[in-house]
Amino acid sequence: MLMLIGLEIPMTESLLVVTCFYSLKDLLAAQVENSQQYRFSRLKQNMWQQHSLDIFEYKFMLAFFFAIDEIKEEPDVLPNITLGYHLFDTCGYPMKTLHSVIQMMSGFMMTIPNYSCMQSTVIAGFVGDSTFLTTLFLAEILNVYKYTQISHRVTDPVLSDREKFPNLYSTVQNNWVWYNMVITFLDIFGWNWVGIIASGDGTGELELQELRKEMTRHGICIEFVIYLTNNVAINRQRMMVIEKSTTNIIVIPQARCNKPCPLGYRKAPNGGLHACCYHCVPCSKGEIANVTDSDICFKCPIDEWSDDDRVKCIPKTHEYLSYKADTLAQIVCVISLVCSAITICMLILFILFCNTPIVRANNRTVSFILLTSILLSFLCVFLFLGRPVDITCMLRQISFGIFFSIAVSSVLAKTITVCIAFKASQPGSVWRKWVGEKISNSVVIICSSVQVLICVIWLSVSPPYQEYDMDSYPGKIIIQCNEGSVVGFYSVLGYMGFLAALSFVLAFMVRTLPDSFNEAKYITFSMLVFCSVWIAMIPAYLSTRGKYMVAVEAFAILASSFGLLGCIFFPKCYIIIIIPEKNTKKHILDKIKA
Repeated sequence: MLMLIGLEIPMTESLLVVTCFYSLKDLLAAQVENSQQYRFSRLKQNMWQQHSLDIFEYKFMLAFFFAIDEIKEEPDVLPNITLGYHLFDTCGYPMKTLHSVIQMMSGFMMTIPNYSCMQSTVIAGFVGDSTFLTTLFLAEILNVYKYTQISHRVTDPVLSDREKFPNLYSTVQNNWVWYNMVITFLDIFGWNWVGIIASGDGTGELELQELRKEMTRHGICIEFVIYLTNNVAINRQRMMVIEKSTTNIIVIPQARCNKPCPLGYRKAPNGGLHACCYHCVPCSKGEIANVTDSDICFKCPIDEWSDDDRVKCIPKTHEYLSYKADTLAQIVCVISLVCSAITICMLILFILFCNTPIVRANNRTVSFILLTSILLSFLCVFLFLGRPVDITCMLRQISFGIFFSIAVSSVLAKTITVCIAFKASQPGSVWRKWVGEKISNSVVIICSSVQVLICVIWLSVSPPYQEYDMDSYPGKIIIQCNEGSVVGFYSVLGYMGFLAALSFVLAFMVRTLPDSFNEAKYITFSMLVFCSVWIAMIPAYLSTRGKYMVAVEAFAILASSFGLLGCIFFPKCYIIIIIPEKNTKKHILDKIKA
């Protein structure tokens, strides 16, 4: 039994063909012999003058001959079957393809559709063609007769439709494989400004459309598409587009519309039509671009910040009033320690001279309480230094509020004592029964208790806590104390201000009393300093953030405490140490008599 395989191959390059020969027999005649060999019969003499041989197809043909020969020499492959072939040159024309197919199916003597004069031969299938149009034309004809077709060159995905062409098989990969390789190649080299040269015969038109979409998805812009035809003159004219283009598709210093955006920069539209032509703008602070030609800048995590080059995110620095790192904190420490040492020295001095007139005047117990509260106010500044935690956040404000309230209550008690003493000195005064330490001690306890109650309510409702401020300063995380209840915080300050104002008013009213009783003028100055410091502190406190806000409050505590210490106790210490003769009962009596 003889099986024929039809082979339809255009043996000429379509761009160089002017007229084509009618049959491959003009170029080559293949004859199957008993020895299973093939030979060339004759060659048309003038073919080389008019046509150019397609060497690529010629190689396919030789490989085909060799495969047929090898199959026939192996009796176990197709036993009792002789494999033969017949070749036609379609020249790339659909009508010549139709003529060749019908001739092969009808027999070689005549061309009659739907009729075969071959008695002992069966057509096994067809191989070809090399162009899309002729392959498509051939597939539509063979699909009617249910003949197998093998395509060895055409890769258009239209022919991969198994419903339309169930008998068509391809021995080469789909063009999409090559297109994906091209896109990958362009991505590797960062080329995004290219041109495309395509066949003008409709081959791969669908693939071209999909390729353009895929290129666009990968950020690759197409400057031009050139369709080549069989007309050399037209092709030359169309190829002039390449000379006028801005892309370099032949050598490729690089195929780009502009230089790629470096690290730390992102693409920005320049108002042109193509997305591949753009400006490069630096990333904003807190954003990075760690790849070249980045479309967007990526925002750093909330606890990180961009480096100076906007290339990587680095951890934000933690900021607080640190003992080790901040000179400001060290200054506060030194001032607090020095003032505490001075206060302790004064307290010791008053204890040593506790029975002298100047110490006993205006209730020495209240003086000791005042000195102790001032000392504690100096020391509570250390709660404002270092890394804040929840417990220190609560203690710093509560201790500051209570200690200062005790100090100001003591000053108020001293002022009330001066007023009562002056009024009780008049004959028959009803104020005599109020003279003594009870009234002073009661004032201190009652006024301080009110502040303690305010602090307890504050802690119960909304206590201070540690807070991370991520937004106030770029690149920094401010570890600070949130006051919890703003009402509670300003209630503490407001109550202290009320006590200080009351003491100031009373002291100012009795500032002209005799010197033997007079602490009033010193109390007036101390309250003036105290109120001035805190009035100035409030706007400064509200206008700062982070460690500077803490430093403002710490300096306000130190300044107001030192104002109380200096204005009230420095004159007394001066008398005790420098002019002790004034610190006697005789001196006071003599002064009263005078």
